[in-house]
Amino acid sequence: MRFMVLVEGHMERMAVHGFLKKWLDARLDPPIGVRVRMFQGKDHYHRECPKVARAYLEGPNSRDIIGVVGLLDLYGPTWFPDRITDCIGRRAWATEEFERAVDDKRFRQFFAVHDVEAWLLSDPSLFSGPMRTAVSKLKEPERVNFARPPSKVLSELFERHGQYGYAKTTVGRNLLSRLDPEAAARKCPALRELLDAMLRMAVTAGCQQRAE
Repeated sequence: MRFMVLVEGHMERMAVHGFLKKWLDARLDPPIGVRVRMFQGKDHYHRECPKVARAYLEGPNSRDIIGVVGLLDLYGPTWFPDRITDCIGRRAWATEEFERAVDDKRFRQFFAVHDVEAWLLSDPSLFSGPMRTAVSKLKEPERVNFARPPSKVLSELFERHGQYGYAKTTVGRNLLSRLDPEAAARKCPALRELLDAMLRMAVTAGCQQRAE
């Protein structure tokens, strides 16, 4: 059995699979599969996500699918209503929009707040020297906001303290492969919601949860 995870871009396609599976494998016996489907950015995701999700949930291999999980950065989309400008409101509105469009309880929509780099900023031990000191001051990475999201903060720190620049598909992928998902979830409540929801979905589908 497996999850299908729908993501917006290359960094997520390359790194999110291993990150999520690492956390789930420690809690499910036997391990389950995690496969990733990438869209060409946020607008493409917005247009096509419901159709693609339903295709997996209604297709010939649907019995093998635990669920379809959408994962999108909260920072960047231009299709939020103008009246909704805060983090909580945008998450709630978009989650409802996507889940209503798919209309299947095995689909859940989640957001990285404000982008996946918040997870990286949760663990200073991924870095060294002045970078580690700077990251350790960010006690609540998901509160880094729309004006200066985590990805921009991380890029600025690399420019100031690193020996090279920050690139999502190389540096970001490497950092995410080393990150402990449970440690990140302790500082990132939106990530915790995603992980816990996937575990509940797996158990509901008949997967066996390991005894703690």
